[in-house]
Amino acid sequence: MNITAILCTHNRCQVLAVALESLAASTFAEPTEWEVLVVDNNSNDQTRQVVEDFIRRYPGRFRYLFERHPGKSYALNSGIREAHGDLLAFLDDDVTVEPLWLSHLTAPLRDSRWAGSAGRIVLQWPPAVPNWLAVDGPYARHGFPGFDQGPQPKELTGPAFGANMAFRKSMFQKYGGFRTDLGPSTDEKIPTPGEDAELTRRILSAGEHIRYEPSAVVYHPVSEARIRKGPLLKWWFDQGRADARQFRIRPLRELVSVSACSLRWVVAAKPHVRFYRKLIVWQKAGRLVEFYRQWIAGDQLRRSAGIP
Repeated sequence: MNITAILCTHNRCQVLAVALESLAASTFAEPTEWEVLVVDNNSNDQTRQVVEDFIRRYPGRFRYLFERHPGKSYALNSGIREAHGDLLAFLDDDVTVEPLWLSHLTAPLRDSRWAGSAGRIVLQWPPAVPNWLAVDGPYARHGFPGFDQGPQPKELTGPAFGANMAFRKSMFQKYGGFRTDLGPSTDEKIPTPGEDAELTRRILSAGEHIRYEPSAVVYHPVSEARIRKGPLLKWWFDQGRADARQFRIRPLRELVSVSACSLRWVVAAKPHVRFYRKLIVWQKAGRLVEFYRQWIAGDQLRRSAGIP
């Protein structure tokens, strides 16, 4: 069983070094061929030097790939094409992994029933979190990629997330790669979230099976500097835009819904409830804005083609 762990990065060489250090300590219960492929998505910091240092320190374990086209989905698809492994694991450049993470994440794929697997993403919150943001409970809505489906393995019925998932390489040959109109990018026209969830939904809708493996754990730090209302509101607005690119949007229903949600947001007394409801409004507004943009683009295309 050959495994490639694919890690895409853009101008975050310091946190990248921490992630790679944790990957270098990976162990397996039995002899396994594995590699780490770092895809540099057009960085202009010290990313290449950081990766080359790991290549020197761990010969044959790390590889470097440069993807000039900006956008994480382009980097992911390049990594898939260049990977040597039959099993492809994915993680983010700002996480750390336990030594057995890669072994546990890919172990279910020894059984041909499973097309993919997904593990737990444990968010590491700072000591002080503002009172307007709930980190757990019914009002926990923030956009940071936590994922925990409990302590028992099971079959997933919903999407996995790119900070901790693995698939057979053959799945990409059958169903295609990550959509390049979704995912983190320097292009503001592309909504930030959604490329990982869309891929897993596509694979699930084809009748394939994905296993949740709770023993495969990654740790995702959340710094105080990232807990700001503006970026979180933008993330959920983009989530709404991503929704509109994946699902059928009924504009009248969304308008009614956003009006009702806006009222609930305005009257909420507790700060964390108020912000939770505001994020919902921003998401729904993103759906409407993207629906309108697509309608305008379609109308212009029809006019240019001479279609009334």
